[in-house]
Amino acid sequence: METILLSSAYLPPISFFTAINSGGDVLIEQYDNYCKQTYRNRCRIATAGGVQTLTIPVVKSDSPKQLMKDVRISDHGEWRRQHWNALESAYMNSPFFMYYQDDFRPFYDKKYEFLVDFNTELTLLILKLAGINKELRLTESYTRHTDGTTDFRQMVEPGVQESAAPHPYWQVFKQKYGFLPNLSAVDLLFNMGPEFPLYL
Repeated sequence: METILLSSAYLPPISFFTAINSGGDVLIEQYDNYCKQTYRNRCRIATAGGVQTLTIPVVKSDSPKQLMKDVRISDHGEWRRQHWNALESAYMNSPFFMYYQDDFRPFYDKKYEFLVDFNTELTLLILKLAGINKELRLTESYTRHTDGTTDFRQMVEPGVQESAAPHPYWQVFKQKYGFLPNLSAVDLLFNMGPEFPLYL
């Protein structure tokens, strides 16, 4: 099976895990240039007020270009508390939040220095809870194209994930907003629990 190449993403969208599930080994790119306003440091969840974007603040680089592996998380604005409160408020009435909350909560209590480490560990947690047996490896250099590799790195760009149209599943606010496609995979996990891999 082909190796799947993905960019690092914060609580990645469902399509990210569909890509992981479609291939063999998984590589997470850490030698690409960090770009603002991508899903490298933000995710989308369904709340009582509609779709909400959660953004991790990062330390501003002294140079115009910075590799993803070097991006540091900022402590500005108590974002950890705000993100956890948003997740709890959005999913406290979902069928499986109570089963998984103790697994996610430590990520919002502990301080991580680098964004790629935070993202990778959260992605590994989602895979573990979903029962998907995949190992993630970080790239050792940047490659434009490699035979035997399927490149999904563009998934972190704005507009790409929203264009996906997966089959609807039960969502807490579905009656109010209709089905909201391709949100963060935690939406699928908290709403569908063990059916996560079957949905993919």
